[in-house]
Amino acid sequence: MKRIICVAASMLLCMMLASCSRQPETENNPGSVVVGFSQLGAESSWRIANTASMEDAAKDAGFGLMMENANQKQEKQIDAIRSFIAYQVDVIVFSPIVENGWDNVLHEAKKAGIPVILMDRMIETEEKDLYTAYVGADFYAEGRRAGEFLLQKADAMKAEHLNIAEISGTIDSTPMRERQRGFMDVIGGDPRFTVIDSISGDFLRSKGEECARQLLDQYGVGGIDVIYSHNDSMTLGVLDVLEKQDIKPGKDIVLITVDGEKEAVDALKAGKVNCVVQCTPNLGKAVMELVKKLKSGEHVAGTYHPEEGMFTEFDDLSNPAVEGF
Repeated sequence: MKRIICVAASMLLCMMLASCSRQPETENNPGSVVVGFSQLGAESSWRIANTASMEDAAKDAGFGLMMENANQKQEKQIDAIRSFIAYQVDVIVFSPIVENGWDNVLHEAKKAGIPVILMDRMIETEEKDLYTAYVGADFYAEGRRAGEFLLQKADAMKAEHLNIAEISGTIDSTPMRERQRGFMDVIGGDPRFTVIDSISGDFLRSKGEECARQLLDQYGVGGIDVIYSHNDSMTLGVLDVLEKQDIKPGKDIVLITVDGEKEAVDALKAGKVNCVVQCTPNLGKAVMELVKKLKSGEHVAGTYHPEEGMFTEFDDLSNPAVEGF
């Protein structure tokens, strides 16, 4: 009986070891290039679409994809990157939730000889060789587009003065900093505009609702002329609050948002939102093209921005090209 137990235990141990050493496999090319991908969360439709883009692009390229969802926690992303290093993946891709605090773990990746691609968000570091490339939006340009629309809207309204409330994304994240900076660089010198408050909604619809209630409680309906929201999820939360209080979004309060998801574009067409600045989540193909180049020994460096624009109330919204993701 003891011999049977020992044999069974030995077989189980062998199975566990085989499982631990098995490389991620793709349907068409088992044991091929393996990409470790740390996604920061699933906080919005944009993020979910971005994850799907990475999964689809890895499959099309014939690459294995090890993905970890950090659920908005930096420490989980750092743990994921360390697990990718231990696994000896070919390339690490991650979307950093905040800009600071990455040097130590990226030194570990560099020591292991694993190239790192930043996707969607940047990091703050004096050692630029800790990552190979960045793939993602030009957030500063997005902020400028939002500001340029507001200039056009103020001219059309013949407005003498407008009070602006900003609902920003996650504090110290790249899109939060750059969308704010770009916006202020456009409207900051214009005496018609006053930013009365800037509060963080953390890119979440539920927190967008909280921010809207807080702003309305503090300033009242007549005290806010414009809400500039850093993403569609927060904007949709704002819409929920405004409509429950019989405030006409897009008319009583000008709404400017960023991303371009379908629900926000539909709200633009319905006159509830005034401007949607595009930020595409479809970055997976560009990332996998860089992975291919790295694995073939090509030099890869620099910043890769997708083409983006915006949709506004001044456009022909019946045009089929005006659509969300």
